[in-house]
Amino acid sequence: MIRCRLSTLMGQRKLKVADVVRATGVPRTTVTALYKETAERIDLDSIEALCRHFECDVGDLFQFEASER
Repeated sequence: MIRCRLSTLMGQRKLKVADVVRATGVPRTTVTALYKETAERIDLDSIEALCRHFECDVGDLFQFEASER
């Protein structure tokens, strides 16, 4: 399972979804889906914009967790 840590990064900086949308240009629906961890896919341009804004690597934004099968 891939976990998105956007809500954690936003919480650390006390940012709202609207703040991230305004600063990155990433569509609100995308930011909201990542925040709520309901996104099924994301464009590389959006990942790049979020990583630039939060000054982080992709591994800081997304985390892989092995699922039990």
